[in-house]
Amino acid sequence: MAEPQNEDFLDEIDITDEDIYAEELEDDDDDAIALDEVRAERDQYRDRFMRALAEAENARKRSEKDRHEAHLYGGSKIARDLLPVYDNMKRAVESMTDEQRAASAALLEGIELTMRELLNVFKKHGMEIVVPQVGDRFDPQLHQAMFEAPLPGTTAGDIIQVAAEGFMLHDRLLRPAQVGVSSTPKA
Repeated sequence: MAEPQNEDFLDEIDITDEDIYAEELEDDDDDAIALDEVRAERDQYRDRFMRALAEAENARKRSEKDRHEAHLYGGSKIARDLLPVYDNMKRAVESMTDEQRAASAALLEGIELTMRELLNVFKKHGMEIVVPQVGDRFDPQLHQAMFEAPLPGTTAGDIIQVAAEGFMLHDRLLRPAQVGVSSTPKA
């Protein structure tokens, strides 16, 4: 016959409803913690993505700006190198006497036509001449003071002589106009 069973083992196995509920709460807490971790990771990836997107947009804008500046100012070195050619041609025309002008009229006309063509090419590529006049105020953004001298009848900072014209390339100064400036006249 069968042996009587000991009911003590039931005490060990007996799981109460509170234990089941506590385990479910622990599982829910674990799930909530895992969900919070996943959300934090998602937010971190979203932040990285947004930063990468912003960086890509900034790089695109920088590239566009660089391309635009290269288009506008890419020829500035050759333009700067051509300025002495213009200066020398202008000096040649200005240094001719009336007698030399009469004797070399065709040569003078050729030099003047070449200068006009050079100025047209400068204008075509966005270069403008900065031509200060005697009596204008000295502007350090456009002029370079070659010397300073007191001159009666002028105020300090007035241009008293123009040595060389300046040039702008679009909105940038390519070469400042070289001028003499009046200092405070001695009384």
